[in-house]
This record gives sequence, C-alpha cells and structure tokens, in this order.
Amino acid sequence: MLHFDVSELPDFPRKIVILGATGSIGSQALEIVRKYPDLLQVVGISGYHQVDELAVIQNEFSVPHVGLAASEESTSFTGHFGGAKMHTGKEGLVELASLEQADLVLVALVGTAGLEPTLAAIEAKKTIALANKEVLVMAGKFVTQAARENGCLILPVDSEHNALFQCAQAAHDATSEIEKLILTGSGGSFRERPLDQFASITVEEALNHPNWDMGQKVTIDSATMANKGLELIEAKWLFNLRPDQLEVTIHRQSIVHSMVQFCDGSILGQLSPPSMTFPIQHCLLYPERRAPVQPTLSFQESLNLDFSPVDFERYPCLKLAYAAMDHGGVAETVFNAANEVAVAAFVAGELPFLRINQVIEQTLAAIPITDPSSLDAVLDADQQARRRAQELLTPTLC
Repeated sequence: MLHFDVSELPDFPRKIVILGATGSIGSQALEIVRKYPDLLQVVGISGYHQVDELAVIQNEFSVPHVGLAASEESTSFTGHFGGAKMHTGKEGLVELASLEQADLVLVALVGTAGLEPTLAAIEAKKTIALANKEVLVMAGKFVTQAARENGCLILPVDSEHNALFQCAQAAHDATSEIEKLILTGSGGSFRERPLDQFASITVEEALNHPNWDMGQKVTIDSATMANKGLELIEAKWLFNLRPDQLEVTIHRQSIVHSMVQFCDGSILGQLSPPSMTFPIQHCLLYPERRAPVQPTLSFQESLNLDFSPVDFERYPCLKLAYAAMDHGGVAETVFNAANEVAVAAFVAGELPFLRINQVIEQTLAAIPITDPSSLDAVLDADQQARRRAQELLTPTLC
C-alpha cells in the first residue's frame, strides 16, 4: 500500500487549495475550515464557471488565488474577486495545484479533469487529499509511481477508501496481514425497484439517492454501482492489492463505510453517519482528530446494520468493472471513459438508463486492451474510448 509518513505532513495552520470548491465535496470542506480557522487556511479555490459562488467563498475566506476552469480569460473577472490573482482554464488548475505557499491540495474535481492537477501537485510535492476516483482508475500506475518518486502523501477522501485507510492502520505489516478489503455500497436509488421496471427510469429518479447528498455524476454512478467499480479499481492502486483481494457488499444504511479483513480472520470496520464531512475532516486534519462538524452516531438509539451480496443482474456495471480490473492495462481507463460518456448522455436525456452498461460493455470490446508504457498511452486510450462510446449512443450501432 502507499506509505503514509506522519512526519512528512505539513504543520498547522495548514494552507490548503480546494479544486472544486463550489461542488459537494468543496462545500463540505469549507464547513470544516469554518470550524477550525486556526488550523486551516484556504489559499486557493477553483470552480468551473460559478463566478458568483466563487466570489462569495473568496470574500468570506479572503482567498488570494481563484481559478475558473471554464474560462481562458482572466481580466473580465478581476472585479468580482477584489485583489485575488485569477487562474483560468486547465492551465489555471495546474497553477493552483502547485502553488508555492500551499501545503495540501484537495482534489474534488469531477472526472478526468482531476488528472493533470493531481500530477502537478505530486510533482510540487504537496500533500494530496484525493476525492476523485477517476484519477487512479485511468492512470493509477503512473500516479502512484509519481507519488512514490516524489515522496508525496495521498490521503483518500472517498468514504470507503478513507475507512479502509483508517482500519488498515491496525496492521503491523499491511502487505502480509491484510487478507482482503470489503467495500460497502448502499445499492443506490433502485435497490428495491423491480428489474422489469428499469426501462422507465428517469433522470430525476436516478438522482434521488436514499442516503447521500452528492453531485449528479456520483449519484448516477451509485444507481448503477459503477461508482463501486471505480472504487474497487482505486483501492487496488491505493493499497497495492490483487483484484481477488477486493470485495463489495450491499449495506443499505451507509454507516459501515468499509471493512478490512486480516489474515487471522478479524474484520475491522469504520462507522460514521452518511456525511462526507467525516472523511474530509480526517484528511484535512490528519493525523489530528477533533470534534466533528456534524453529530455522530448515538448508540442510545436503535441502530440496525445489514449486509447482503451483490446481485450482478441488477448491477451489470459493477460486473464490467470487475472484468476491467481483471484485464488490467487500459481496460480500467476505457471503463471509466465509457461510463463518463454514457452517464452524461443519460443525464442529457439522450440515452436510456438500461443502455449505460451496454455502452460500457461494447466500448470495452472495441478498444484494444494493452499495458500502457506511458501516460500518453493512457490518455490516447481514454480518447479512443470516448470516441467509440459517443458513436455507440446512436441506437443503430448497438
């Protein structure tokens, strides 16, 4: 597994950059900054095109650096942000990720947009709080290699990987003592819906998650459980394990966020309410622990926890993720790219829900699965997969 050396973590007050400050993860990170202003100082924020929202954040926290990913022109926005320095376009995200004064970069960008900024932060030897599955899914081989070479710490923000990280610390020797990682999944919006009614699923229904308040992409991925497939692949790279050491179980309450099974048969799990403030705070303040921004569980109230095996007929996207992980190479990149295209088309009303897994499967079959020798090869496979998936949106090609 990637090593986490506490002695290399930046001191407090910790200067942080939040890439994706206007999204769900970024907004919850700011809740923690409000509670602990003596420990955390925001020196950089970015959004896609949300000028007004970014201006509110910049004004509240006196942020000196602001990024707008959707714009290539900074001068027209200067008046909105006082004396803050503007960073625009993809290059602006890279600049923010490698700010000299930054100690920690929270990568909360959606999809493959997080790859280049993450690599820039690694090269700049920043501590990274990673809330982006796709970075490791599409380029885990190169991201983890770069992190090792630069002595860069990657702290996992996803609730499942953060739980695994916390539990894995109980091992004296993780390589020999960890038998398997067990990721939990809620089952998403349609865990109770009869399969013969899946053809009529609407975008509004898919975005109605029973437990979590998340962004559009992640919520749709939860409904198909493609998100759990992405998390399996991410865990493989974070913890350097074989695919057969990774398992998923349905846990409807979203309270046990994941579990580690050790070689002696013991299983440790991490519990907290279904709120991302808990794993985000763990990463931003790590290794310190402070009072949470939201109430935690109370065992003075009734609490039921149940687990069940995955029904792959209900969740074919998860089965495809397992297959991509077994194949290795660029198959993981192709899975991620095809899923992004299919989900975007579903949200736009251009693709039925039941076709999401078909687009992924047919894209995986169409793209040669090779072991990439460079990051450019990964990016090329990503683009090939996106083109093919886009072509498959036309029903006559299926």
